[in-house]
Amino acid sequence: MEELVEELKEEGFLKTPRIVESFLTIDRAHFVPEEMRGFAYINEALPIGFAQTISQPATVAFMLEELDPQEGQTILDVGSGSGWTTALLAHIVKDTGKVISMEIIPELAAIGKKNVSQYGFLKKGTVKYVQGSGEKGSEQYAMFHRILISASLPNKSLPQPLLNQLAPDG
Repeated sequence: MEELVEELKEEGFLKTPRIVESFLTIDRAHFVPEEMRGFAYINEALPIGFAQTISQPATVAFMLEELDPQEGQTILDVGSGSGWTTALLAHIVKDTGKVISMEIIPELAAIGKKNVSQYGFLKKGTVKYVQGSGEKGSEQYAMFHRILISASLPNKSLPQPLLNQLAPDG
């Protein structure tokens, strides 16, 4: 895991100390199927079932650096898959923040929830899981300081409900 993080730093994908720390703390191997664990630390997307993948670490690092999550923020994670990005975000926002994880595939939402629970984020209330389409966001937990979309959108544009749930300066 440390070698992967060093590679991502050397290649310029990981820069911010709190994001680097989350990559070192949240083990990607806990978010891939057992038969893929030997590949968890390579910089490639890996299959997680249901015709879905866990994103390439460089892609996740790039997204998080652009997102610039901060301690105490509330973040919506759309298309959370096996939960890796949700857990990384939860580590960054700490106990004073919240991550609302949305996944449209029920079985994958259950897998993600189980994976994230290994870190105590559900028990502490840092992470809430919402199974369903992220197109409409989650009015129950809005306003969001940040919204991360790791899923395809049907019409390739940002749905208005998501924009409406984004806090000013979000």
